[in-house]
Amino acid sequence: MKTTYKSLIAVGIFLVLAGCNDELTKDPIGLLTLDQVDTNPTINTLESSVTSSYQLLSSTLNIVGEWQWDDGTVTRNDFILHDIASGDMNKKWNPDGDQAWMDEISAYSFTADNGAFNGIWLYDYEGINRINLAVSYLTDPEILQSVGISEARKNQLLGEAYFLRAFYYFDLVNNFGGVPLLTEPLTSFAQAYDAAVRVPDSEIWEQINSDLMEAKTLLPNAKYPSPSEPWRVSKGAAIALQAKVALYNNDWTSVISLVSELDALGFYSLNVNYFDSFDVDKEFSDNEVIFAYDHVSSQNPRKGNGLCALIGWGFIAPTESFINEFEPNDPRLLYTVDVPNQNVSKLLGNTVGNNKGNDDAPSNKIFIRYADVLLWKAEALNEIGDYDGAIAIINDIRERARTTPTADGSAIPSGTLSDRPNSTNAAQIKDWLIHERRVELGFESQRFNDLKRWGIAKSFLTGLGKNFQDKNYLYPIPQGEVDKSAGTITQNPGY
Repeated sequence: MKTTYKSLIAVGIFLVLAGCNDELTKDPIGLLTLDQVDTNPTINTLESSVTSSYQLLSSTLNIVGEWQWDDGTVTRNDFILHDIASGDMNKKWNPDGDQAWMDEISAYSFTADNGAFNGIWLYDYEGINRINLAVSYLTDPEILQSVGISEARKNQLLGEAYFLRAFYYFDLVNNFGGVPLLTEPLTSFAQAYDAAVRVPDSEIWEQINSDLMEAKTLLPNAKYPSPSEPWRVSKGAAIALQAKVALYNNDWTSVISLVSELDALGFYSLNVNYFDSFDVDKEFSDNEVIFAYDHVSSQNPRKGNGLCALIGWGFIAPTESFINEFEPNDPRLLYTVDVPNQNVSKLLGNTVGNNKGNDDAPSNKIFIRYADVLLWKAEALNEIGDYDGAIAIINDIRERARTTPTADGSAIPSGTLSDRPNSTNAAQIKDWLIHERRVELGFESQRFNDLKRWGIAKSFLTGLGKNFQDKNYLYPIPQGEVDKSAGTITQNPGY
């Protein structure tokens, strides 16, 4: 049988083998060396190669490194790079000097050495590394024949892998622009050196679209392709991410078409209760969540939501600007964050503070849900001039919010979140949409990318007193990656 390989977990995409510094003697990420050789892969090898690729989406503590705060690797950094950066979230309820690098993100006083960029780069590329290995297994006829995997299961796993690779690259291209494009395992240093170069962002978008088309074709037509493992990627998730990619590229007609394709599956709708998507007791039984990472307590290796520990330590608090965005009596505010008790309910998975301080909490991380998708469609409809259609969706979202029972049991006064009136003013409708996305999706790591793609990040954030500059529409490539590549990985302008 031909030789096949297992994955190597390393740091960075390119670490030069030079000098006496230990950091500079590690292999490039993805490089497969002789001590990873496996000449007898099994079905379990194929299964685990895909399953392990999900792990880099988790909020589990220390899956990469061990309490390396300054490297940005204690947990996945979405809440820093998207919620704190957007002006919605403060690092802590009580400001202090702890983890000052997070404050630098908030203030836009960071440099390319800030650990937040290293962390997300490492997480995304380690995910891609694992996926590329999985794809190499699942597209090798000799391996497939030897292990005896069914065609249906092979297609499902391969579809999941293509989706996950697209997801990680979607994150990278929005954070950094053009990045190195890796689509296969690296088996020599020559390959690793050749890969350490950025490609134009258009090539990354092309790869994302290609992977999502493959995923949609391969994944079974079911809400949960594996009922016993409902966390696995579904065809609905692939279609939804296709729609999001179209949205980010201003392809309005494709957004509308893809959301219609998603609706035709018949799997998703708005939950009656706003908080059902986040309730830890209703995971994978609600109607709205399309893709989420499944945090589970008491697993080995651990799979819990470590952000709940950070909440217990005083991290993750709302800004005054975020709180003030909510209209009077909007129940979504208390469901997002309980200010008097300093509980972030969306992340804790309940409204009574359970899991606060628990570094192994079971609350899931939601990446795509149907309310978000509907607001993509509303935005696209507004852009093509279907104002009535856009307003109708916005009002559906508002109606669900005002008819949701409040978290504290209080009555919702009449007139709360009244419907938006008819209008043909596209700018006014866009303002309504911008508001609705902020309050509906608060603390879900969507806001900063929204501000950037709308082209209003600078005006909004400087209005909050932030030092946002034009260069900040892209984050800097981690300076360590630039240095270790001897400049073959180039830096973004201005950094």
